[in-house]
Amino acid sequence: MNTSNIDEIDQRKKLLRKEAKKNRAEAYKHNPDAAEQLCKRLFETVPLPGQVVVSAYWPLGDELDPMPLLQTLHLKGFKPVLPVMLGTGKPLIFRSWAPDDTLDDAGFGTKEPGGDKEELEPDVLFVPLLAFDRAGYRLGYGGGFYDRTLDKLRVKKSVIAIGIAYAGQEMPAVIRGPYDQPLDYIVTEQEVIDLS
Repeated sequence: MNTSNIDEIDQRKKLLRKEAKKNRAEAYKHNPDAAEQLCKRLFETVPLPGQVVVSAYWPLGDELDPMPLLQTLHLKGFKPVLPVMLGTGKPLIFRSWAPDDTLDDAGFGTKEPGGDKEELEPDVLFVPLLAFDRAGYRLGYGGGFYDRTLDKLRVKKSVIAIGIAYAGQEMPAVIRGPYDQPLDYIVTEQEVIDLS
């Protein structure tokens, strides 16, 4: 794919992000129990491998909050981790997390485990998104952090990428570029979409 096509895709995604943010804000307002519903639905439907390293993210604004899910996984013996950004254009790394840990401010309103925490590679990743489609693609924030990270991890081993979102974040088709990584599952407060 040539550079002009990639630039065009990036511009189209930028416009879609505005619409997706409005949709997510609306879903957030109307679904105060979405995180608990999602957690219940996930455990009823998605076959997670036992006690592996599982990553989530620190929620920003009206993102669906994965922390109840991560706390439950911690209690079930999984090894939770949170992402750490190393800089623009670089894949994420992940450091261990426990519910009582103090987290460092990481910029953009997010938090991350400090440098004293063990670095681990996740086997299962709960991925944030602005929008998703039923083909398993997501619209992210435009930094490419999760796409680079999934690409790097998938070269090394089998990982499961699970997008978590409000049902209202679904779009008929997400514009995708050559570097966009597909999800294996999408879990909302209403359903589980199995793409594996």
